[in-house]
Amino acid sequence: MTLLARDIMVEDYDTIHKDGSLDDAIGIILNGKVRETGHKTVSVMVLDDFNKLAGVITMYDILYHLRPSFLNRGISGDELDWGGQLKYCMKHLKEKSVSQVMSPHLTGASPDEHLMVILDRMVKNKYRRLPVLENGKPVGIVYLSDIYYHLFNRSHG
Repeated sequence: MTLLARDIMVEDYDTIHKDGSLDDAIGIILNGKVRETGHKTVSVMVLDDFNKLAGVITMYDILYHLRPSFLNRGISGDELDWGGQLKYCMKHLKEKSVSQVMSPHLTGASPDEHLMVILDRMVKNKYRRLPVLENGKPVGIVYLSDIYYHLFNRSHG
């Protein structure tokens, strides 16, 4: 069976500009599209001024940056009094731009790459999604959960 990126990539995906508001990105992810596979999209491709891929912002990225930065220095959150902190953390998070929170994503796939090549890259790097690019511009996105669905739904359906 020959399956290429173009055969399973999702072409209806959300994007946001790298200088966009984090609050807008939060809203896009909160109202993420449900794909054919039944999975909800929890990421947004981030574009630069030339509509080229600048990165990806995910639900994980946003939740990671919601936490106070001192927690990244080995301090355990269970030792703190969190009263009133969540409201402060939310306010501070929403002051950031998309580019401050996104994961710069330089790895992608081409539309004509074989599914096994893409799967290998995703598994080795623990990627849940891989943008499909032509000349640096996104034309689709392949999700690990969609690969699973496309491979096994046919044999068990």
